[in-house]
Amino acid sequence: MTFTPENFGSLLKVAVQHNASDVHLRTNESPSLRINNDLVPVQSKPFSASDIEDIIKILVPEQARLGELHDLTEFDGGMEVKNLGRLRYNIFRYNGQLGIVMRIIKLNIPTIDELNLPTVIKSISENHRGLVLVTGATGSGKSTTLAAMIDHINTIRPCHIITIEDPIEYIHQSKKSRISQREIGTDTQDFSTALRAALRQDPDIILIGEMRDAETISIALKAAETGHLVLSTIHTTNATTTIGRIISMFPPEEQEEIRKRLAENLKATISQRMLKASSGAGVAIAQEIMVTSPGIRECIRGEETLSRILTIIKEGKGKSGSGSQGFDQHIMDLYSDGLITKEQALAAAESESDFLQMLDFE
Repeated sequence: MTFTPENFGSLLKVAVQHNASDVHLRTNESPSLRINNDLVPVQSKPFSASDIEDIIKILVPEQARLGELHDLTEFDGGMEVKNLGRLRYNIFRYNGQLGIVMRIIKLNIPTIDELNLPTVIKSISENHRGLVLVTGATGSGKSTTLAAMIDHINTIRPCHIITIEDPIEYIHQSKKSRISQREIGTDTQDFSTALRAALRQDPDIILIGEMRDAETISIALKAAETGHLVLSTIHTTNATTTIGRIISMFPPEEQEEIRKRLAENLKATISQRMLKASSGAGVAIAQEIMVTSPGIRECIRGEETLSRILTIIKEGKGKSGSGSQGFDQHIMDLYSDGLITKEQALAAAESESDFLQMLDFE
């Protein structure tokens, strides 16, 4: 029996009704939904190999298919589903069978306030030049945070924003800004080609979906040096590992120069994790925020050790600080506001003993 577009639409409606972030489909298994960070099976019959193939035909336009299905090993893509939102999907082969993971992206772009992010995120978004990186593991909400930052800029500033994405996730409508969204494989060849071209397209702000290699990082730094604000993501856990990762991507003879360029142009890193909300519904986002200060620049240049960065970040917390905050400091805020439980806070804290000391101090 053919798995129809109507069947596919019904599956997605169930996912949206349960506020699922992802849908997992595997051959000869029932679907599973990612709900509040847990993978929850759907009560339905297992999907056969032909069901999975039918869904792939719905997802991937015929002209974009990479040969026949039996030759397919992995494929990334995105599509819009009317009245529901957009899908970012990955098709992959495992144990000789086909599987699909689909990320559901809602049509409405959440604001910084709606995401309950610290207000310093707005200030970081309002930089007119420099490099801002949002970091974290896959599924930590990096794309949503970037979308909220772009929406904030779009609301307050008349400028040209170019996004380079693989694939496009949130669709932005121009408000005060003009937004040109470019998708790898459809609108442009790759990140480095698109980024070079973007510099000739009179941009004010450039969003790069992901920093994947030294070439992209080098071009992004050039864009920041020439007066643009560059926003991007990288798969690292915190500010220290982010800076270390970027430096290590370059050969040893280039690392001193990269340190100098990074120290001059990196405005902030925003590292985040998703935690379960205390209500049992939804998630809370915990963020380490590093706003670059003279002390941070010394660490990046190598005049101080990178390990000192966390101390400087913690010192930036508070009314008279830079707006920086450590993960444990933000987790304490989330706990104090009742957004996560004490058990969740202790489990997520980088140092349980330090967190317990903060609790005693409170």
